[in-house]
Amino acid sequence: MRFLIGLVIGLLLLPIGAFFYLHYGNPPVAVADAPFPFEKQIVHVPLHTRIAKDMPKSVPIQATPDNLIAGAQIYRQNCAFCHGLNSQNSTVAPHMYPHAPQLWHAHGSENVVGVSDDPPGETYWKVANGIRLSAMPSFDQVLSSTQMWQVSLLLANANKTLPQPAMDILAQPLTFSLPTPQAPILQTPTQQTPAPK
Repeated sequence: MRFLIGLVIGLLLLPIGAFFYLHYGNPPVAVADAPFPFEKQIVHVPLHTRIAKDMPKSVPIQATPDNLIAGAQIYRQNCAFCHGLNSQNSTVAPHMYPHAPQLWHAHGSENVVGVSDDPPGETYWKVANGIRLSAMPSFDQVLSSTQMWQVSLLLANANKTLPQPAMDILAQPLTFSLPTPQAPILQTPTQQTPAPK
């Protein structure tokens, strides 16, 4: 009987403790905060399970030069700001949580560039659906299915020789014309002259 009472009390104290920690404690919510213990494992397991279950298994278009060039244009316009180019890292990626992977960097020992070791269907799923609690948006309502496949095929072939026009597109540095801040216009109060009597 004591075991049962202890179990009930423990089950009640756990959510109460979590409530007070989340409302009055200092949980990690800023990008620079250390993650929760096992946070990456807790998030990655359901993410990879969902992608493996739902990603398309076949690619409806071919990796033709035209599709790869179109993919490079789409990538440059929609992805390069966070994921960088083959000649330029993103300046915002290190300040995101989780960090946005740089998709034109070689890694591993088997000539892998970015996500070139992922099936195109996995990249397509990520582009179409986005990833919650990261900065990866869903492009399902922004790009057509063909455009999402074109950028997915481009990234799947990032470790291969791409058509020169695609490389030219990806070699151009990103430039942004930021608005120049203007000093606030200070208005001096006008003195009101009293009306003549």
